[in-house]
Amino acid sequence: MNPLSGFSAKRYLMALPLLLSSVIVAPLVHAAQDGPGGVTGEDVVKNCDFKNPGNDQRSKLAIILKDSSGSERKNVYLRLWKDYKGAEGVADKMILFTEYPPDAQGAAFMRWAFTREADKNADQWIYLPALRKIRRVSIRDPGDSFLGSDLTYADISGRALDEDEHKLIRIESANNNEFYMVESTPKEKNPLYSKRISWFLKTPAWDGCIKARVDYYDKRGDLLKRQNLRWQKVGPAWVWDKVIVQNVQTLHSSMFEVTNVEINVGLQDSLFAERTLEKGYSK
Repeated sequence: MNPLSGFSAKRYLMALPLLLSSVIVAPLVHAAQDGPGGVTGEDVVKNCDFKNPGNDQRSKLAIILKDSSGSERKNVYLRLWKDYKGAEGVADKMILFTEYPPDAQGAAFMRWAFTREADKNADQWIYLPALRKIRRVSIRDPGDSFLGSDLTYADISGRALDEDEHKLIRIESANNNEFYMVESTPKEKNPLYSKRISWFLKTPAWDGCIKARVDYYDKRGDLLKRQNLRWQKVGPAWVWDKVIVQNVQTLHSSMFEVTNVEINVGLQDSLFAERTLEKGYSK
């Protein structure tokens, strides 16, 4: 008999969502070819992709995973996140406390993400109350699905500006808006994707320019998945509002909704520890 009464560690891992991690922007290696109006692909990515997430965040996160048959699974979490800005090689830390479904209440997940310079995979832990145990979760391949979602560990870790060649393809009009379309081609020899094409909202000032869509192409050059993003601005910070990712080859999709967002609440470093997973959290 399953000691978790139908809620296994594997199911919990498959249900957990992702949120954006901070990315340390590396120096430019060289300038890209000029685009319309003298704007380059690197200009667009530098100013539109790397937005201020705040020093820390407290929010509610709902995620719905849907398979090709239309079957859905919904989960709701309290999310705590803090930006470490690369101090001692740490990019950011995050904890998720499960609030729904009822049979998963009390389960928790923690992730410490590291900078590229630290050259190490993220550290992850889960707490399963039925077992009263904290387990370390290892990351084997950056190309693996991140906790059951339609993005990979590599996707949620982000890429520094100089890891890709960025080319501004054109400015596209859609839904009464204009978008910079930027093609990003990896420089490494064996990349996860052959390219990514991102759509960035074109605005009079860079502050309002945000990423609205990303198309990921597999190693054969075929479209693999599409990510559509809607953002909310909370104080000086940009935070996901609703994000939908669909694998166009498998028709599996993931939807993330972020609500009740609080920015710069002063989360303490001591909060992001194994004992918090077990004890829980209260304001």
